[in-house]
Amino acid sequence: MEKAREIISTIISDLIFLILAWYIFYYVRFELGLGSAPATIGPYSLFIPGLVISIFWIAIFGIFGLYRHLYLISRFDEMIRVAKITIIGTLILFFLLFIDSLGWTSDNLHQAKWVTLMYWLIVFTCVSTSRFILRTIQKHRALKGKGLHRAFIVGTGPAAKSVHDNLNRHRTSGMNVVGFLRLNGADPERIEVDKEMVIGNVEDIKSLVLKNKVQEVIVALEQDERDYLISILDQIDIPDVFVKILPDFHQMITGLNQTNQIFGLPLIDVIPDPMPTWEKFIKRLMDIVLSLIILIPAIPLMLLITLLIRLTSPGPAVFKQKRVGKYDRPFTMYKFRTMFIDAEKESGPVWATDNDPRITPVGYWLRKLRLDELPQFYNVLKGDMSLVGPRPERPYFVEQFKKNIPLYSRRLRVRPGITGWAQVKWKYDENLEDVKEKTKYDLFYVENISLKMDFKILINTIMTVLKGKGQ
Repeated sequence: MEKAREIISTIISDLIFLILAWYIFYYVRFELGLGSAPATIGPYSLFIPGLVISIFWIAIFGIFGLYRHLYLISRFDEMIRVAKITIIGTLILFFLLFIDSLGWTSDNLHQAKWVTLMYWLIVFTCVSTSRFILRTIQKHRALKGKGLHRAFIVGTGPAAKSVHDNLNRHRTSGMNVVGFLRLNGADPERIEVDKEMVIGNVEDIKSLVLKNKVQEVIVALEQDERDYLISILDQIDIPDVFVKILPDFHQMITGLNQTNQIFGLPLIDVIPDPMPTWEKFIKRLMDIVLSLIILIPAIPLMLLITLLIRLTSPGPAVFKQKRVGKYDRPFTMYKFRTMFIDAEKESGPVWATDNDPRITPVGYWLRKLRLDELPQFYNVLKGDMSLVGPRPERPYFVEQFKKNIPLYSRRLRVRPGITGWAQVKWKYDENLEDVKEKTKYDLFYVENISLKMDFKILINTIMTVLKGKGQ
């Protein structure tokens, strides 16, 4: 709720100051004689075009991530972000949309450059002022203990006490510690924090985080407790919950982690989101466009495949199955049926194998050419899946893998895909060892997700289809 309030208040403030920027730009350009207006335009007549331009800016800010990570962000850092994105938006607005309608030619190009620079400066100043006011209000509220993020500290030793004392001294860190979680079997005599604030065991962390509406989790373990770190991180992979760990000296000097300072206290951001908002926007747009480009021309082929499946084996042509999507959300996945009907009636859920007797003759070739996955493009259009991502698994297997494979749940932080890094680098799962190996590839993808990597995977997939190497 607090996050939504931050976003809405920022958008409203931006909208007001952007409309103000439009009026200032008009006054400076025309009323001060820097340009010639065709006729006197009243303030009310300027409002509609100003609103349209402001909505354009709000969209640009959203695409480029100016409405993410708004909570107590450094005012200087935010001004730098605003400067970069307003430069991009100004260039788009003038050089792609309005250059012809403003009548700019090579004769007055010099004037056009100054008008563009002036407009950017006005927009930058107004939006920066808007953000500066909001962040200042936010910091003053934090100093009074208002609007703070609720936080848990995992650990009950000296390290946890040090973190708690530091956060209490500096309210503008934005965190209000509402409780400590102890490790299973922790010695009560070694608890150095306020025992009344120890509200449960770390094995119940997910339910406690959701129950207490916690937004931040800080893992502060002692040296002899570091072995618990992986299992703890595996349990707190929860949407919109930020996780930080108090590093030891070796973790700080490796250079492999993103470390932030909170008033001298080094904390490593765990599970950062490496994909910028604009790349997420392009990725989703690419999913929709490419799915339509593939599905519409493929309709005759899909009708032919449907006919072949129905003629060669009893049962429906399209196979529907529950799969686990982003953040554990279940969805119905569609594929062309490649196995005989009720193939798992006796055995229950099992992995496919080489020369699997459950696969139909038509199904063998559909798998070989990856044509069985054509209906999944409908899942991509719906938003259940993406073109590129980890393979969606059945709920039965997901529960088994979570118990046996460390950090398996982290692969559920992104939409599952028709193809993915693991699919092009590894074969179909036949046993738990295969799943463990593929999980390494999936985690690599999640930690390094980018448009560049998606394109690389798509090219590899096209080559696999052309060579008929699918299983």
